[in-house]
Amino acid sequence: MRSWLWVGVGTVVLGWGMTSLWAEEGTGQKVNPAEDLVIKWLPEPYPVPNADAKTEAEMKPYTEVIVGTDIKFDMVPIPGGKFLMGSPENEPGRKPDEGPQHEVEIEPFWMAKYETLWDAYETWSFELDKRRREQTKEPATKWDEIADAIARPTPPYTDMSFGMGKKDRPAVCMTLYAAQHFCKWLCAKTGRYYRLPTEAEWEYACRAGTTTAYSFGNDPANLDDYAWYFDNSDDKYHKVGEKKPNPWGLYDMHGNVAEWVLDQYVPDAYQKFAGKTVKNPIVPVTKEFPVVVRGGSWMDDPEMLRSAARRASHPDWKMQDPQIPQSIWYLTDAPFVGFRVVRPLRLPTEEEAKLYEPDPEILRNYRKAQGGKQ
Repeated sequence: MRSWLWVGVGTVVLGWGMTSLWAEEGTGQKVNPAEDLVIKWLPEPYPVPNADAKTEAEMKPYTEVIVGTDIKFDMVPIPGGKFLMGSPENEPGRKPDEGPQHEVEIEPFWMAKYETLWDAYETWSFELDKRRREQTKEPATKWDEIADAIARPTPPYTDMSFGMGKKDRPAVCMTLYAAQHFCKWLCAKTGRYYRLPTEAEWEYACRAGTTTAYSFGNDPANLDDYAWYFDNSDDKYHKVGEKKPNPWGLYDMHGNVAEWVLDQYVPDAYQKFAGKTVKNPIVPVTKEFPVVVRGGSWMDDPEMLRSAARRASHPDWKMQDPQIPQSIWYLTDAPFVGFRVVRPLRLPTEEEAKLYEPDPEILRNYRKAQGGKQ
């Protein structure tokens, strides 16, 4: 069990305390979507064209549908393969935590073409899907019933876009825990297994088969064609997809907003992989800070946008949070951090899923810190 604790007064957890249980088909076993691993209750897939695949050869791009909303998003197949993770010692801007380079093998997965947008994120966090059903008198689908059991935060104390706009723009200022909960809700709404990428998956997808500092080459002078960063962002993030994609069709992997991955930040983490080929590596999260974010953002200089560049989250990212204890959902000082989702071709084992999904112990500790208040 992961031992770190995120607690927060003032972020009332909607859905906490729900005792709804579903009978697992054919077994009579009861499962609780609020706490149990997704693989124990994942509903049948909501049918969308080209989303089904049993082998890598069958994987195609598809457009996902979030049941009970008008929201759709595009998924891109990422082939399995091997790559050199990290940067060579002679790469300009390189830091010691990017080495030594080591070979990594990655299984095939789909990755979102764009960073997660405000419309999808706020449908979860503000319960907009439930409000829509209330207004239209539409009955809840079987996907809605499970999704309604997933915990959601109350609205934040201020506009977390900080005036940078929301239409077609990436959601920011969420904690890793919040992003993981969004993914869990997304699983319920679609019947497909979504999660955040591991750090290795993220770099593999960002490189897209390249070995240069950026997916378009080594020259940062070309960044304007591919990325929003300090020199061209006008001090704000931008609509997704306005720059050129990488060779695998993913947009804004360099810049716009930095992206959460599932790994604890350990400066010398690559040392133990030196000289080895490691398959699907992950450094499990054992404490709230520091965790890795990748890709650089609209606030960064070119060297932080390199494919191998790593950044560690910091407690200062919630410095202005007025709540005591501070929120488990919001990072009040991280308007440069968002995320994008992946969907592995192979469903994880139970042991793997424990590393990918939010720890229910965090909510239990939160409720304890709240003294039973909701």
